[in-house]
Amino acid sequence: MRRWSKDNLWLSRAHVEIKGLENLDPKRPAILVANHSGLHDILSLAAGLPIQFRWIAKKSLFRVPFMGWHMRRSGYIAIDRDNPRETAKSIVKAAGEIRNGVSAIIFPEGTRSRTGTLGKFYSGAFTLALRTGVPLIPVTIEGSHRVIVPMTMLVNPGVIIRIRIGNPVDLSLYGRGEKNQLMEDVFQIMSRDLEELRAVRKADEESRDAISRWIHGRQAPVISHQSSVGSKLKTED
Repeated sequence: MRRWSKDNLWLSRAHVEIKGLENLDPKRPAILVANHSGLHDILSLAAGLPIQFRWIAKKSLFRVPFMGWHMRRSGYIAIDRDNPRETAKSIVKAAGEIRNGVSAIIFPEGTRSRTGTLGKFYSGAFTLALRTGVPLIPVTIEGSHRVIVPMTMLVNPGVIIRIRIGNPVDLSLYGRGEKNQLMEDVFQIMSRDLEELRAVRKADEESRDAISRWIHGRQAPVISHQSSVGSKLKTED
């Protein structure tokens, strides 16, 4: 999947920048909660995270031909959101797998926002975190919703997808019945990080991509001498 994701990112000329990798411990399982606004969220995380993990996804996706078969064979974890009793069983099963050493990623919004805004969270990820006691790590993604033009399959080349991996949340501060407080606190962390990542984006950054300039007929942005020096030093480092 990592190879396939990198190839698809290359084909769409999307660039991924990740900060906070030091917050991931490959020797210890964790639950990563990430916002979800575009198809390239999955590609970016699969290509860029240097750990083995499993996706936690709604059960209906496992019935999709080819994709669902791959998910099942790869050991992804299904959550049944339509039946409260089955949801509880799914969470218990997922908790057992995570405690046995499997890291997992879940999108707490439940579906793509498609606009880049942070949607309402479902509580399943946070119930799971409190049940397992493994680190809960917020992962904030900005830019992926801009790779594919809304309501089309047209690709917008040159988009920079920025990912910030936050510090693990100290679950010892929360009791079993405080999942709503945990959910709200993580929502606030990710909202703040999303705003900070948006502030980094430059209006003309996509026009640095040659294919993007060719499609839109734009000029390459002028890069100042100071920026060029900084870029050269970064490359040399």
